Amino acid sequence: MGSEMPLNRVATVWDVPGTQTMSWIPDVSGVPAFKLDTHELPPDHQFEAWRNSFAPMLEFAEPDNKSAGFGGEQVIWDLGCLVFSRIKTDALEFASIRGHTRRDPLDHWTMTLVLNGSINTIAPTRTFEGGAGVVQVHSLCRRFEGAVTKSDMLMLFIPRDFCGEVEHVLNAAEFSTIDSGMGRLLSDYFVGLAKRLPIVDTTNLPGLVAATRAMILACASPSADHMDEAQGPITIVLHERARRFVQARLFDPNLNPELLRRELGISRTGLYRLFEPFGGVMRYIQHRRLLDAHSALADPNDQRRIAEIAEQRCFADGGEFSRAFKREFGYTPSEVKFGNRTGIPSRPLVDLTTSTPEERLGVLLRKLHG
Repeated sequence: MGSEMPLNRVATVWDVPGTQTMSWIPDVSGVPAFKLDTHELPPDHQFEAWRNSFAPMLEFAEPDNKSAGFGGEQVIWDLGCLVFSRIKTDALEFASIRGHTRRDPLDHWTMTLVLNGSINTIAPTRTFEGGAGVVQVHSLCRRFEGAVTKSDMLMLFIPRDFCGEVEHVLNAAEFSTIDSGMGRLLSDYFVGLAKRLPIVDTTNLPGLVAATRAMILACASPSADHMDEAQGPITIVLHERARRFVQARLFDPNLNPELLRRELGISRTGLYRLFEPFGGVMRYIQHRRLLDAHSALADPNDQRRIAEIAEQRCFADGGEFSRAFKREFGYTPSEVKFGNRTGIPSRPLVDLTTSTPEERLGVLLRKLHG
């Protein structure tokens, strides 16, 4: 039933309005990915296959006419202690049912980025809707229901024991949208992750997982990282322009507030207000440099000394870098460099070749429990 081969042997392209075309390039050395495509099944079996794939986490209301067929495409990547998925689905209604959850217990969060379409969720304490470009947070251990339009989306599944800091952040953010300047950064990160996973070697997974953890903490924290929604769409545009400019000049020792102010075309007061929630322009620049340094330190193929990585990112000396790094992440550069990070469980990858396409997501979600 469906495709039985890893997706990294199949080239697939989905065009998403408002984003670049996302292509999966054949590469047998990439992170293993698996695909379920209901279009490969007889029309009267399509909805049932789709429902079976999500059965460990949700129940779907049956369409009026199952024999007419149901369009669903799912790609899943096993990242070890995280699961990432690309989903394209026809409209449907869903529910997380307490009794169902007890029979097949899943105690994870999902962070969902809708690329096209929208999701409406009714939770115990609130109702919210997330459209294209907005990350949503759901808790699979709690009761909720809702409906999704015909949509494309990216989903990250995060187990409760992934990281104590992440648990605190997602507990506060569950059943809400992260619709802010930093939330858009997280959206960009998810899109980039989906594009690059097919060409990421499995030896780089620890660094990728650590970078994902850092991005969640930076962008989803219910603190000054979130911009006041009243600042409006123009603020989001300015943040995105600032992010791109800072990222392009990350290794430039001359990068400073005045250079950024001229690039954005705003006043000094406007620049101060724009970056006040981040602790100021230089704090934001340092934060971006530390995130980039974290990725380099976690890359087993990068054999440079810690001091070299710090110097490239404009830190005056190793001591300054180590202090700033520990304040940012809660552990030292050496712990990342030599594989002694704390707070991230280690789980082996799972061989999904013996599972049917409809079973694979459930297998991975149960594996996250450890």
